[in-house]
Amino acid sequence: MWSLWRCSSMTGSSAFTNVRVFKCFRQFVKNYNISARMPEAIAFQGVSDHSGLHKFSVNESETFWGALASQRLSWISPFNTVQNCNFSQGKIKWFEGGKLNVSVNCLDRHVHTCPERVALIWERDEPGTEVKFTYRELLELTCRLGNLLKRLGVRRGDCVTLYMPSCPLAVASMLACARIGAVHNVVFAGFSAEALADRIRDSDTVITVNQGVRGGKVIDLKRTVDQAVQNCPSVQQVLVAMRTENSVAMTDRDVPLEEEMMKEDVVCEPVTMDSEDVLFLLYTSGSTGKPKGLVHTQAGYLLYAAVTHRYVFSYQDGDVFGCMADIGWITGHSYGVYGPLCNGGTTVLFESTPVYPDPGRYWETVQRLGISQFYGAPTAIRLLLKYGDEWVQKYDRSCLKTLGSVGEPINREAWEWYHRVVGGGRCPVIDTWWQTETGGICIAPRPSDPDAEIIPGMAMRPFYGIKPALLDAKGEVLHAHDSTGALCISMAWPGMARTIHNDHQRFIETYFQPYPGVYVFVVLKKGVEVQEDVLAQQLREMVSRNIAKYASPDYIQVVGRLPKTRSGKIMRRVLRKVVERKTDDLGDLSTLDDSELIFHDKKGTLVT
Repeated sequence: MWSLWRCSSMTGSSAFTNVRVFKCFRQFVKNYNISARMPEAIAFQGVSDHSGLHKFSVNESETFWGALASQRLSWISPFNTVQNCNFSQGKIKWFEGGKLNVSVNCLDRHVHTCPERVALIWERDEPGTEVKFTYRELLELTCRLGNLLKRLGVRRGDCVTLYMPSCPLAVASMLACARIGAVHNVVFAGFSAEALADRIRDSDTVITVNQGVRGGKVIDLKRTVDQAVQNCPSVQQVLVAMRTENSVAMTDRDVPLEEEMMKEDVVCEPVTMDSEDVLFLLYTSGSTGKPKGLVHTQAGYLLYAAVTHRYVFSYQDGDVFGCMADIGWITGHSYGVYGPLCNGGTTVLFESTPVYPDPGRYWETVQRLGISQFYGAPTAIRLLLKYGDEWVQKYDRSCLKTLGSVGEPINREAWEWYHRVVGGGRCPVIDTWWQTETGGICIAPRPSDPDAEIIPGMAMRPFYGIKPALLDAKGEVLHAHDSTGALCISMAWPGMARTIHNDHQRFIETYFQPYPGVYVFVVLKKGVEVQEDVLAQQLREMVSRNIAKYASPDYIQVVGRLPKTRSGKIMRRVLRKVVERKTDDLGDLSTLDDSELIFHDKKGTLVT
């Protein structure tokens, strides 16, 4: 209250003093409110509300991110440069000179203060059989696995591929790689052997499980790995964990993970890593073409994941964060693992499906685990909407505070049902807009000033440090609300990818050359408001018109749904191939969420 006392002591008359005191007090309350949410903001000159904080984060980017990095991460050696970025060269570097270890930031520092706090809740496929891991237990598991990897010859900079379902061992594997300085490459455990092989050619170590379990079905993951590595001579060893009790064929290359891991010590010294050392590779789903191996690094990615997790979802200590995404996607990385654990939170790993054993699975899980923030895909929301309200209302959802949407734009009908029925009209629905390339959420309705409006189906507001611009074909900024153009981001942020693995030129050409000086996010219509129902109808009409030119109705069916990946992305490359009459060259379809969307005509040609 020193600033308040100082204001009153400098006045003359008592009336004037009272006015000044009131103004100072009002300003103090504003400053207190914003600094209570973000303590670093108390040192940001002129910042008293969210709008001011966002403006500061853009205009004083180095001060903003430098302050957050200093306070939010634990450093072995402090950084000496906040950012060193040049979009024209595709150069993005943050916090150079700094040294840290990501696993220490996600585990050790919390074990020192709250060792028995629950870090992970594994919501297994079988309802009611959840397993909880404390921070102490997760650290011990990570250290044992890190020591095993070192014993098997994995060294700093080596790439380790994970082909696993969402489970504590998968998280420990990611963190073990980070602890010993290896690079992890998580491949979604629904990919075919062919797709897996394309993504592990640079690895000599693979970690998998004997079988996966999802929606009551058993999936032979080890068999898929065996098929994939036949085309990957670089793979020297496969660590196999046991998710089920069913035995699988083991070769000289295979290592029984649990058996060997238990021989290791529970202490594993963390390797000192530079801020810009590679943390992980993650391949895109291939929904728009050849999958790209995006490279994310240590400090910048971790900071951005943690800060967006806390402020977009209003996460508070004691909350239970429920991210339904598989760890094989960037959503699972940022908001199932790294963001929550860096913040010392409790995160849910969901192994099952929204409709197993019935359409109430999500909401029964919310009630049983006490989930505070629920983050799911519009595809799942639309599916559950069709089953009616009773499956939601059957369960107590009073623990919910925030509802999130990710993976694709959410249509208005699904948004309103999500808000009205699932959230009871009291939980804000946060439609998040981002990519694998961005590392974390870039546009969302929150954070914002208290009680700021949320418009259904719109992401609305850029996150701190994000400066979006809508550009026309000439690179000029468009201001009209109904403009069509390219959504770009005009300045660097810590969480963005650094390159495409082994193809930096493609990285430059894809994201920076189309509009020099900015990062090209996506081409949009009507600003950031892209309703999926409008887009879907346009695509259906396009496919129908073009197919009709080449085939008789007796030969094909045009479906009313769109082919999508399991993460909810429309598989545009499939639609494009159909339109171009290249249905014999659809490529890998193992990521397709519903195989019934792809079937054959009477001549055996694949159509959608």
